[in-house]
Amino acid sequence: RDYTAWTLHASKAMGVKVVNAGGISAFKFNQRKLDVNERHVHWQVTPRQILHVLARALRELGVPHPLHIHGSNLGVAGNIESTLETIEALEGLPAHLTHIQFHAYGTEGPKKFSSAALQLADAVNANPQISIDVGQIMFGQTVTTSGDTMRQYANAGLANPRKWVGADIECMAGCGVVPFRYREQSYVNALQWVIGLEIFLLVRNPWQVVLTTDHPNGGPFTSYPHLIRLLMDRSFRAEQLAKLHPDVVANCALASITRELTLDEIAILTRAGPARLLGLADRGQLGVGAAADIAVYRQDADFEAMFRTPVYVFKDGTLVARAGRVMAMPVGGTHYVEPGYDTAIEKTLRRHWQAHGAINFDKVVIGHDELCRCCNGGRLLPTACLEGAV
Repeated sequence: RDYTAWTLHASKAMGVKVVNAGGISAFKFNQRKLDVNERHVHWQVTPRQILHVLARALRELGVPHPLHIHGSNLGVAGNIESTLETIEALEGLPAHLTHIQFHAYGTEGPKKFSSAALQLADAVNANPQISIDVGQIMFGQTVTTSGDTMRQYANAGLANPRKWVGADIECMAGCGVVPFRYREQSYVNALQWVIGLEIFLLVRNPWQVVLTTDHPNGGPFTSYPHLIRLLMDRSFRAEQLAKLHPDVVANCALASITRELTLDEIAILTRAGPARLLGLADRGQLGVGAAADIAVYRQDADFEAMFRTPVYVFKDGTLVARAGRVMAMPVGGTHYVEPGYDTAIEKTLRRHWQAHGAINFDKVVIGHDELCRCCNGGRLLPTACLEGAV
């Protein structure tokens, strides 16, 4: 717990994200996969143990955002089992499962690759302490960037163009960059598109879902207006579905889903929900004392056109854009959490860093003055930890 708190203090982060728990280290010991209950070949710990310990530490520290989990076996057919095992491993602790579309694949059908969106949605609906963001794929060229070296190495052969980068970071982390093109007539890509939309529409509580494309991995965030129209307009969704690989169209459940998200639900998925998940009490709402971050749209039956160009955008009450034209560029601020911890742990950490680290321990912690300089003199916006934490 103290080490987790010190890490947040040192990095000035909003929370803790774990990427393929144990998998990045296992890859360096020549393991090419690591399931939730599989032991690291050297350290003999399992992803299950890592996830539970981190989730418990964050709850005890009162960090508003729960453990942010990039799960095991990203992009692998049948990985829904890993996803369900991850939820079970948490034993009721809160967690946020990120880019969940990439973790909701089954093995049914002649191609042994199928949608497990219904299984995933049932699990989320049954566990109100779990939140997700979808990571919807959008057709076209993009680039995938991830700390999951294990999976990026596995996907390098799919690179388009045929170039990729894999890197170690100071012997403590990983990085992989793989360019990629999502194609409508690819069975796998078309099914990924379908799975993401099915998840959006099958999870009942919008407060458990965040709208994302996992920028840039699934597609650019500039495609959000198109995605919003797909969710709000069933007839438009059907038109787009008809353009896809015929085997996907013939066998997916998406065509039978009648739900259309409302404007209120879109506001939750894109504004209010993320603010609540991060503990930003003055964001994502229009009450007295809230930060005046406001987008004003002109109503239009074409929701993509409507959301593409807001009439006005205000940041902290300042008009920053009008009808697509930038009006001002005010200096922003940096959100972070600083949970308390026993500073005696720093002696242990210093010894470890001197023996194994690549950076001078005295240079690791980011100070408040450094944070201000990094964001051009912007404001420091600490987020309070929750009271009553154990």
